[in-house]
Amino acid sequence: MRSIIALVRQRDCFVQAIRRTPGVSYSPASDHQPNFKASNFLTTLISSTKSSESDGDEEEPNKCLSLRIEKLPKGVTVGSALQSWMGDGFPVHGGDVYHAINRLRKLGRNKRALELMEWIIRERPYRPGELEYSYLLEFTVKIHGISQGETLFTRVPQEFQNELLYNNLVIACLDQGVMRLALGYMKKMRELGHRTSHLVYNRLIIRNSAPGRRKLIAKDLALMKADKAVPHVSTYHILMKLEANEHNVDGVLKAFEGMKKAGVEANEVSYCILAMAHAVARLYTVAEAYTEEIERTITGDNWSTLDVLMILYGRLGKEKEVERAWNVVKGFHHVRSKSYLLATEAFGRVGNLERAEEVWLEMKSVRGVKETEQFNSLMSVYCKRGLIEKAISVFREMTGDGCKPNSITYRHLALGCAKANLMKEAIKNIEMGSSLKTSKSVRSSTPWLETTLAIVECFAEKGDVENSEKLFEELNSAKYNRYAFVYNALFKAYVKGRVYDPNLFKRMVLGGARPDAESYSLLKLVEQYKP
Repeated sequence: MRSIIALVRQRDCFVQAIRRTPGVSYSPASDHQPNFKASNFLTTLISSTKSSESDGDEEEPNKCLSLRIEKLPKGVTVGSALQSWMGDGFPVHGGDVYHAINRLRKLGRNKRALELMEWIIRERPYRPGELEYSYLLEFTVKIHGISQGETLFTRVPQEFQNELLYNNLVIACLDQGVMRLALGYMKKMRELGHRTSHLVYNRLIIRNSAPGRRKLIAKDLALMKADKAVPHVSTYHILMKLEANEHNVDGVLKAFEGMKKAGVEANEVSYCILAMAHAVARLYTVAEAYTEEIERTITGDNWSTLDVLMILYGRLGKEKEVERAWNVVKGFHHVRSKSYLLATEAFGRVGNLERAEEVWLEMKSVRGVKETEQFNSLMSVYCKRGLIEKAISVFREMTGDGCKPNSITYRHLALGCAKANLMKEAIKNIEMGSSLKTSKSVRSSTPWLETTLAIVECFAEKGDVENSEKLFEELNSAKYNRYAFVYNALFKAYVKGRVYDPNLFKRMVLGGARPDAESYSLLKLVEQYKP
């Protein structure tokens, strides 16, 4: 009897703690529950999402609890949406809550998610389980900090202070940058006999992926092995992607071999990373082989994989396959604007400008064209072909619609001018783009780097060493110069300009690139201009 009373008091204390949580309004009776199907907080970092699941916007608000929550005006509590939901005769199920939490997390609406979980724990439309308490802990830390998260952890019923909750607490600490505290809780988990999730190690690896900390990744992997954590494919995907971002094809393959050695089965995401890494490196035969593996391992109609396939087919010059993948995407209930843009660029790569224009105009009529990125997509198709007049026409339409050109816009226009032998205009567009703020992620993205290299090649044909070197520095900063063809483009500028530089070969080797036959041939030609 005493134990029952103690449990009741514990529950009341916990509920009162939630009601006292600052910054989140409380509405006693007007709180219902959200409707969204969320996956566990410890879900894999790399996942393929079906179009039908990613398109919550297409569902009717009356039948979708999460949409009711998303559309709430500022100042109106989540409880009002839940009250409306139940007033319409819909019960509050765990599936609705998970769905809503997943959606709110994706949209970055953490305060709404916390309101939702506090209402669920407080009003108990169903018996909360370990997942509900994990969500509550997650969003409490995000809104109120790790200190209040730790306090909340101690007030969670003892039966739910288990492996899942500890893993979530460790991840919360890592997300807040409190490394020592996270390692302390990991130590306590070992003492309690709890297994550490692979997602904890994924977070550690991502934290240590910054320049200057990469050497710590080896320690993270050693710790993972010492803790006997079950190897997961997502961990190897992170390692592969880190190497791909560094343009280190050998490193990508090494991580992939490590995955096979660990007995982890590769999936479509694995082969997408491999295929893209080789396609960017212009190793098209290998890229084609991995593309075939993607087709073999693809599970269902996942828009993310089909988007990657369209990119790959475009790079491989396979127009029929681009059309086939695009037809599958068009068969979805909802087609994202991003898919339209990728299809436009893929058709442009294979040389079918008419089809690229058709896809873009279809997007314009179906989805509308309201973003600079949408105009940039068609401009890139024209500029790669040197069709500067058509590109300028799109540019005028963009500015006429109130969209502001960004650095990507001017980089495309610079390429278009260079392809059309308008070198002065190309330099002006480069300067205009340089005056605008450009994020590091954009400057290190493959489309940006490939466009920049294409401009370097145009300057090289003119023997313009000075401007070639200026743009080459951008490629060097992003480590794109690890490919021999990047240095070869620079060497051509020296050859065409009849300029001698004794350090070209040394620069190439120290830059991490392997000279190929063309490199040696170009360097021999440069030697002829030695004074």
